[in-house]
Amino acid sequence: MKKIKIGVVGGYRGDSMIKYANTADNAELVAICDKNPEVIAVQKRALGEEGIAYYDTFEDFIKHDMDAVVLANYANEHAPFAIRCMKAGLHVFSEVLPVQTMKEAVELIEAVEETGKIYAYGENYCYMPGPYEMRRLYREGKIGEFEYGEGEYVHNGESIWPEITYGDKNHWRNHIYATFYCTHSIGPVVHITGLRPVKVTGFESKMNERKRRCGSYSGLFGIEMIEFENGGLYKSIHGGLYRNSIWYSIYGGLGRMETAREDADSRGVGRIYVNTDKYSGEYGGGEHLDYYPEREQDKLAEGYGHGNSDFYSMYNFVRKIQGFEDADTIDVYEALDMFLPGMFAYRSVLEGGIPLDIPNLRNREEREKWRNDTACTDPKVAGDMLLPVFSQGNPDIPDSVYEKVAAEWNIRKQKKFGEDKSISTQSEDKKHGYGKNRKTQQ
Repeated sequence: MKKIKIGVVGGYRGDSMIKYANTADNAELVAICDKNPEVIAVQKRALGEEGIAYYDTFEDFIKHDMDAVVLANYANEHAPFAIRCMKAGLHVFSEVLPVQTMKEAVELIEAVEETGKIYAYGENYCYMPGPYEMRRLYREGKIGEFEYGEGEYVHNGESIWPEITYGDKNHWRNHIYATFYCTHSIGPVVHITGLRPVKVTGFESKMNERKRRCGSYSGLFGIEMIEFENGGLYKSIHGGLYRNSIWYSIYGGLGRMETAREDADSRGVGRIYVNTDKYSGEYGGGEHLDYYPEREQDKLAEGYGHGNSDFYSMYNFVRKIQGFEDADTIDVYEALDMFLPGMFAYRSVLEGGIPLDIPNLRNREEREKWRNDTACTDPKVAGDMLLPVFSQGNPDIPDSVYEKVAAEWNIRKQKKFGEDKSISTQSEDKKHGYGKNRKTQQ
């Protein structure tokens, strides 16, 4: 079976995808695009230039001879790039997030439908060992029908803010509302259960000094209270609380499953606990399981980011293109099921915390209402529908904050992109014995 020729937009976050495309038996890395010359230089040092083209503009990159594109560019810019790629005849793997407006959501869906190209959403947390095993068990009926769940993606990013915003006052991370970056906490339960979210109520935390020190205008964290199509309820929380936490728990009519806490001495979100009661009664008996699930490709996945989930999301994408029916990818409809609750949670906040219906964009008639809706916090896109980043009004943050972040970034940049330095997961590869020519099976 022929290898899938892959180009990657974004040589920094896209490093795991570059690694996969460059080493897998079923893929071939043919092009990398990044506007940052330092990132390009690092990738050239790591990979060489034989057989790989390097671009600093998307306009040149998209003309390259390839089958598929990985979009690891800015999280608020994926949809326009994805649409252009599919209309150019390319399959698309989109990093988080899928869209930033309803207009983009409608256009993205229709591009998928019109072109017939594969769109795979890279919500890698769905492929972490614990959540993915929960999906398998849920689909087998292990805990019955979903009734309630909770998910957390808590990431205090202050220590790495210089490395991910560069002191840029207008960086997208400084201008996203509290419930925007939601699919790490919502995505796994959508993928586990296959249920569509139908209603959401949003909550936004206060602004605090930690956010101001970073230069971010949003509330510290966001919460979505979601109702699914079967009546089940789910609480999603994500944002910059002090202590990092990735955790998922779901209850069904016959039991409960949850991952370990990140602080637990049990490999964190990779480990799961399962409590079942086949009689669904207090005295019905049942079983308790406590284990770290293993998968057939785990050895090949060692050294990939985010609990090796970066490997599995790409592995399934490539196999999907090759026509394997068991390839488990997240399509455009499911991607929006993961994201729209966060978008409408913020609209709920702006409307005083009322519950709002989540549109089902599978229905063509329902799309018309949203076709021209550009409401977001990005002034380049929103037009006259610009939203505040913080519901109580954008705070006044002095330029000196961004100057301080930029100065720190300049210090770190010398260490990160120095002659003997490589991008994050490549240095991890060396620790795990991953060389440039290591191959993965189809």
